[in-house]
Amino acid sequence: MAQKPLRLLACGDVEGKFDMLFNRVRTIQKKSGNFDLLLCVGNFFGSIPNAEWEEYKTGIKKAPIQTYVLGANNQETVKYFQDADGCELAENITYLGRKGVFTGSSGLQIVYLSGTESLSEPVPGYSFSPKDVSFLRTMLCSTSQFKGVDILLTSPWPKYVGNFGNSSGEVDTKKCGSALVSSLATVLKPRYHFAALEKTYYERLPYRNHIVLQENAQHATRFIALANVGNPEKKKYLYAFSITPLKLMDAAELVKQPPDVTENPYRKSGKEVSIGKQIPSPEEESACQFFFDINEKQGRKRSSTGRDSKSSSHSKQPRKPPQPPGPCWFCLASPEVEKHLVVNIGTHCYLALAKGGLSDDHVLILPIGHYQSVVELSAEVVEEVEKYKATLRQFFKSRGKRCVLFERNYKSHHLQLQVIPVPLSRCATDDIKDAFITQAQEQQIELLEIPEHSDIKQVAQPGAAYFYVELDTGEKLFHRIKKNFPLQFGREVLASEAILNIPDKSDWRQCQISKEEEETLARRFRKDFEPFDFTLDD
Repeated sequence: MAQKPLRLLACGDVEGKFDMLFNRVRTIQKKSGNFDLLLCVGNFFGSIPNAEWEEYKTGIKKAPIQTYVLGANNQETVKYFQDADGCELAENITYLGRKGVFTGSSGLQIVYLSGTESLSEPVPGYSFSPKDVSFLRTMLCSTSQFKGVDILLTSPWPKYVGNFGNSSGEVDTKKCGSALVSSLATVLKPRYHFAALEKTYYERLPYRNHIVLQENAQHATRFIALANVGNPEKKKYLYAFSITPLKLMDAAELVKQPPDVTENPYRKSGKEVSIGKQIPSPEEESACQFFFDINEKQGRKRSSTGRDSKSSSHSKQPRKPPQPPGPCWFCLASPEVEKHLVVNIGTHCYLALAKGGLSDDHVLILPIGHYQSVVELSAEVVEEVEKYKATLRQFFKSRGKRCVLFERNYKSHHLQLQVIPVPLSRCATDDIKDAFITQAQEQQIELLEIPEHSDIKQVAQPGAAYFYVELDTGEKLFHRIKKNFPLQFGREVLASEAILNIPDKSDWRQCQISKEEEETLARRFRKDFEPFDFTLDD
């Protein structure tokens, strides 16, 4: 069964007119049904502060749709974007970050580049450099399987985008725009590319990403520039469209060419326009290679090499897990993974001993593919996470312990579900719950109790920062992170006198041991866990 297309909205420069934008979105949704995301390019904030933003920031008002925005394009608005890696600005409004890739649970891949072009050093906080573009190019295009991305978000137009196309009106695309953005669009081959800043609407005719009769057919790109919200000329600033993620599309359907398709605007006579000279070579930004033979499983595993064999009940090949937007310490296929800490590997997840753990059997449940949080996990990964959680509860119960799980989706790029065993003799579940609530109150952290059988996805949107704890009874405590959050909060509570009484271990960096000691602990855990291991052959 084909996946239902996602319904998205893209918006140009908001310039602080939040009420006008969100009222318009409400009207559209009332008339046409709900949309999944709103993507904002250009200047989200105006140069002059206004009272409207304070109402959204403090929660008096709320965006009616999950909204993702790009960062500053001028010095006046840099102050709104404190975290270069992105953060939640207000409920339902998330800053994506300076540069990177956002991959939704649906598989939709959105590449974003905040700011305006700068060729000088040091690069201002509201600009991107050739190195930033090279980083994105290298991390995404270094594999032979790369076909393109779903969406590219930039604030500046790409230079030369009007070549071979319909008129761009008063905007001279040979003089206006960013050559760096042009070079990025050339290599990333986005299906949709949105930009703003020029205060006008321009939907270019779709263009080819291949040379006719010389290269295999590839999908076309649609470039759309959007005007500013509330402009007096009533130029279009909001664009609605439906999209099925590239990874889920039939190849023949994907490469169908629209009847009005044109040549690629960034090529001349089959060669790229000379716009890439400012881009550093890949050697300056090392390529992100992800090699790890999943078949090299330690211990007596089921034959993963035979998952596509005739005896398998699943003749369909599993979907390739999402790839990280750069080097990642936790993607199993990454060379950065400390493989000696891996103690169990499933189909979609794996277990690893925590580095600098609170105890010798403190483990992490991690997805094999690159997912940032529980909220973004696909259904099959969620299913295996739940299986690991249930199995670990049984395992620790057999050893006279209960386990506490927590996740901090804040200043982390790969989901790490911490699983910490607590001896039954130390304290009851209610004591653990009280310790979390008490320490949260002391640090002015609002921990909310959510229903036992509820899903985190019901209270947190993809991209939103949060912290949550799950007790052995199934009870959950949740905190939506709006600004700052103590990175070691979960460890500090569990290490406190009220629970494990090891306060000196609240910082993992103070608990590191030698690699040889880690290998010994990992071997012991594998052996002890084997009778409970659901991944073994029957």
